[in-house]
Amino acid sequence: LTCCSAQSFRELCDRTKNTNVRLSLPAVCIVWQTAMIILFGVFIRYNEESDTHWVEYRKENNLSDIQNDFYFRYPSFQDVHVMIFVGFGFLMTFLQRYSFGAVGFNFLIAAFGLQWALLMQGWFHSLDYTDGKIKIGVENLINADFCVAGCLIAYGAVLGKVSPVQLLVLTLFGITLFAVEEYIILDLIHAKDAGGSMVIHTFGGYYGLSISWMLYRPNLDQSNRLQSSVYHSDVFAMIGTLFLWMFWPSFNSAITDHGDGQHRAAINTYLALASTVLTTVAVSSLFQKHGKLDMVHIQNSTLAGGVAVGTAAEFMLMPYGSLIVGFCCGIISTLGYIFLTPFMEKYLKIQDTCGIHNLHAMPGVIGGIVGAITAAAATESVYGAEGLRNTFDFEGEFADRSTSKQGGHQAAGLCVAICFGVGGGILVGFILRLPIWGDPADDNCFNDEPYWEHQRIPENVKPTTEECQNQQPSLSLHGQTTKMIALSQSM
Repeated sequence: LTCCSAQSFRELCDRTKNTNVRLSLPAVCIVWQTAMIILFGVFIRYNEESDTHWVEYRKENNLSDIQNDFYFRYPSFQDVHVMIFVGFGFLMTFLQRYSFGAVGFNFLIAAFGLQWALLMQGWFHSLDYTDGKIKIGVENLINADFCVAGCLIAYGAVLGKVSPVQLLVLTLFGITLFAVEEYIILDLIHAKDAGGSMVIHTFGGYYGLSISWMLYRPNLDQSNRLQSSVYHSDVFAMIGTLFLWMFWPSFNSAITDHGDGQHRAAINTYLALASTVLTTVAVSSLFQKHGKLDMVHIQNSTLAGGVAVGTAAEFMLMPYGSLIVGFCCGIISTLGYIFLTPFMEKYLKIQDTCGIHNLHAMPGVIGGIVGAITAAAATESVYGAEGLRNTFDFEGEFADRSTSKQGGHQAAGLCVAICFGVGGGILVGFILRLPIWGDPADDNCFNDEPYWEHQRIPENVKPTTEECQNQQPSLSLHGQTTKMIALSQSM
């Protein structure tokens, strides 16, 4: 009975696809945005640093306007915002016929996701119990972008294979799961994860891979002709890579403590990224015929060091330690693209369009392990007594926690991120497999055609085949005439 039910469910889900989202997409967008307006009206308010009462608060606490958190955080927020909308968006434009979907749906996910993230994270972190309101400021905006990043990472695994409605559902559940696992890891377990190696990249990576596994398409080879890049699409994707690479130090240091923590996080990330580039180029050349470079590796694996150094970014990792992390990640990530991605598709039935396992999931796990080891090895002689308490927030109920115990809690946080990613992805993948979302058929994936209008040259101005054939001799004759004139002039 169970087998028959499962078979019936598969047959139901695999019936003929209809990509017409004329009713479902507008309905979801309008209804959900209306819900955001109502929820914001009920719950969201400005915090003390963005409210008009800042003047009074400033005087009471003997502060100046320049000490408003906006002036500390906004430059980092701006960098992170560019990474979310430009970096992630353009990184996924490598497919020859899916540039509109890559940038446009990235825009859609981020715009909806940041609103839902402000609410979900607000209920866990910024709720004022005196009046029941969520008080937001510039740091909340940064955290909302971080939350959205997890869903954009997941999008990379299913790029070109899902409808915009499915992406909105993926984002709704992804943001919700992210807020819960973030609260467990950062607040309950009290693990440190400044750059989000565990909370963002590990969760987002395994969330996307699990969804892709649930949405496995056995006949996806029918779209093989479109699952490739062309010269200009790779150039556009490289623009996304460079934006991400340049701004990653801001990403990892954006919400760290003012002063030495933020400074150290930027330095560690900067060095890890630089080291990753060289090892990525080395491995890519080594495993390619005639030593040529593969643009897929350069676009993606060069960023792996920034992912892996995220958890330990504000720790005393030391500059040489950052270089080692980047060195190792460049090798591991590139080898993942060469060997693991084909293996996962063939044997594990995971079709990972962007290779997020190699750029986010695997480096995220490495980052969690590096963070656990670095925390466990922390000593008062290196950090100083005050520095140790400040770096790991050994205050209040955590005042008596030792560094070795902190290392164990860091490892526990990594396990939570993996469990939420895999478990949540399987659940959401089951929902997304239902035949009601307007996803494309197996022979029409990686194509903008089903969901985007294309401007075409009117048929009446296109030259006919006969006209093209008639033009060919004249072009050839023109070329010969030009050569004869050039020869006569040289004589």
